[in-house]
Amino acid sequence: MAMSTMNISLPESLKSFVDEQVSERGFGTSSEYVRELIRKDQDRQCLRGLLLAGAASAPGAPASPAYFQGLRDRVRKAATSSRE
Repeated sequence: MAMSTMNISLPESLKSFVDEQVSERGFGTSSEYVRELIRKDQDRQCLRGLLLAGAASAPGAPASPAYFQGLRDRVRKAATSSRE
């Protein structure tokens, strides 16, 4: 993956915060930390879009206890299959 460079200016208080996060959370560089923040923001925006699309869609069938049991069964089956 090709990387581009972007320089940003931060007040000293924010730079100190970034430096602390890099140190405390195991990031190698401030760039890694900022990339992670951007990825999380992209994920948040995607989730927001999905939630808005769901809110605008027609109502589905009500979720019953049997529906949730089916989900649990599928998760257990998937977990068992991935261990093999």
